[in-house]
Amino acid sequence: MENFIINYFKKLNIEIDSKKAEQFITYKDMLVEWNKVMNLTGITEDREVIIKHFADSIMPLTIADFKNKSVIDVGTGAGFPGLPLKIAEPSIKLTLLDSLLKRLNFLENVCQNIDTDAEFVHGRAEELGKDINYREQYDIAVSRAVAPLNVLAEYDLPYVKVGGLMIALKGPAAYDEIEQAKNAVKELGGEIERVEEIALPETDLKHTIVVIKKISSTPEKYPRRAKKIERSPL
Repeated sequence: MENFIINYFKKLNIEIDSKKAEQFITYKDMLVEWNKVMNLTGITEDREVIIKHFADSIMPLTIADFKNKSVIDVGTGAGFPGLPLKIAEPSIKLTLLDSLLKRLNFLENVCQNIDTDAEFVHGRAEELGKDINYREQYDIAVSRAVAPLNVLAEYDLPYVKVGGLMIALKGPAAYDEIEQAKNAVKELGGEIERVEEIALPETDLKHTIVVIKKISSTPEKYPRRAKKIERSPL
């Protein structure tokens, strides 16, 4: 499995060593084990976890500089994409944010077992986005499979410093979402900088990464309450 991980990531032009591969293996094993008692993932076969969760999560490393950056994973769930990014690029100062404490307990256990560090924040994204301890404090905000882009932008962009990035990992509907999100991104102080399609080797999966640059501060009224965001997206 170690060689498979190292060689597979190399196909994405991401170099990892044996130590990092072992960290990914421990993460995988704990994910599968904890998934027996709590809902973390529908994907549990070894290679599928490596490809569809871990490789998928680290693809942003191929298009943006994460070295020594402060990164918040908004709605991290089982740790994707934040924790795989941290394993592959240990210099990241990582914050994992989720509304479910049991998921954060799982992630804290993983980090202890793989000897890496992160900040674990329990709360709702729309509430902490107004907290001065988190608002506009991060170089990069990342999210994967959380919400449509116009909704996601209101959750994520308030965390990003002016000059920083919001990076969203999206699926096949990305271009429709981008079109619908243009007004929201502009209103929240962002600008769509680039859109990259990356294929996962040995699969028919192609993922779209949307990179949004924070060009001005997010107006104080955002983010709104969750129900308002969902009912009346920008």
